[in-house]
Amino acid sequence: MNQGREMSQSERSALIVVDVQNGFTSGGNLAVAHAEQIIPTINQLAQHFDNIILTQDWHPENHISFVENHPDHQAYDMIKLDYGMQVLWPSHCVQGTQDAEFHPDLNIPTAQMIIRKGFHSHIDSYSAFMEADHKTTTGLAGYLKERGIDTVYIVGIATDFCVAWTAMDAAKLGFKTFVISDATKAIDLQGSLQHAWQEMLAVGVKRVVANQILNAEKQQ
Repeated sequence: MNQGREMSQSERSALIVVDVQNGFTSGGNLAVAHAEQIIPTINQLAQHFDNIILTQDWHPENHISFVENHPDHQAYDMIKLDYGMQVLWPSHCVQGTQDAEFHPDLNIPTAQMIIRKGFHSHIDSYSAFMEADHKTTTGLAGYLKERGIDTVYIVGIATDFCVAWTAMDAAKLGFKTFVISDATKAIDLQGSLQHAWQEMLAVGVKRVVANQILNAEKQQ
C-alpha cells in the first residue's frame, strides 16, 4: 500500500476487461455479432489505466451450462438448477482450447491479473467477482480492496451477461462502477440487453462512453 501519501484517482481505479476471447468473437463457439469491433477501443482505453484485470471464461468439457451435456434440451433453453435459472449455451471456452484463448487483437501487456471463471463444472460464473450461486467468490474483490482500488470501469463481452453481472456485483460490493457502453457487445437474448441495463442502473452502475475517458487527461 502507498503509506504516507494519498493515493491518486488513477491509482484507485481499475479497468476490468471481460472475456475478450476467441469463443465470443467471429468464428468462436459462442460468437457475439461484431464483438471484435470493440477490441481497438479496449486497447486504447487500457493505455489510460494503471490497474488492469482481464477475465477469461475457462470451462471444463462437462460444464453444467453446456447444452451438449443436457441431451433433452436445445441451445438457449432455460433450466432450473440448485442456484436458480440457467441458460444452456453451446459448448464454449473449454480449458486449454483455442476457443478459450484471448483474441489475438487484444493487446494489453500491462494487465496485472487474469481471473479465470466458470471452471467449477457444477456452477456457471458470469461475474468476475462471484459465481452464479452468489456465494462462491473469485477473490477479485479482496485483491482490489487490498490494493486500495475503489473505482472500476468495465468493458468486454457480453454486455448483458458477464459484463452486467460483473458490474452489478462490483456496485453491490461498494465499488464506484462504470460500464463503458461502446466498449461492450451484447448477445441480446429475448430482450436481455435492455433488461441488463435496467438492472445495472438500478444498483448504481453508471453508463459512460469511451470518449469520456479517452478525451480526458490521464487521471492524476
